[in-house]
Amino acid sequence: MAKKKVEKLVSIEETLWNSANKLRGSVEPSEYKHVVLGLIFLKFVSDKFEERKKELIAEGKEKYLDMVEFYTMKNVFYLSKESRWSFIVENAKAEDVALKIDTALSTVEKNNPSLKGALPDNYYSRIGLDVTKLGSLIDEINNINTLKDKEQDIVGRVYEYFLSKFALAEGKGKGEFYTPKSVVKLIAEMIEPYN
Repeated sequence: MAKKKVEKLVSIEETLWNSANKLRGSVEPSEYKHVVLGLIFLKFVSDKFEERKKELIAEGKEKYLDMVEFYTMKNVFYLSKESRWSFIVENAKAEDVALKIDTALSTVEKNNPSLKGALPDNYYSRIGLDVTKLGSLIDEINNINTLKDKEQDIVGRVYEYFLSKFALAEGKGKGEFYTPKSVVKLIAEMIEPYN
């Protein structure tokens, strides 16, 4: 009797932990979330952009694919070619991938005024992460389906995950900046902020 190969679905948390493992020894554990969050943000906005682009094509509006207004009207950030995740993935093994990521984030911020001051400035170039590790991290993050759960705040979930893992792992006195989700929910229910 032949054994069936069971394909295991990898959760977002497992993918995030694998991402953190790729950073070990290159950056401080407290920096993991910053490195991963920027990349997940780029993947998320790119996935939303590509989803909207497909909608426009399905509606027969190909001539509007490069018009910012047709994206912003659906609360989707317009992304130029160098800001798209596909461009980052294509260049994941390039020597200047850190610069390409910084350029992508800068361009997204410049083209979308609501993000002014929210994205890191030349962060990936400054941290000096090894190109092979950064490329490997990009490959890992590429496996995350950011659009799977429309109700879930993917960037918030990633931030919360890293904060909880490393606030708890850093020992006494480091957890004061992290309140577990269950405690926050309990407090909100007790206060009853319905009005």
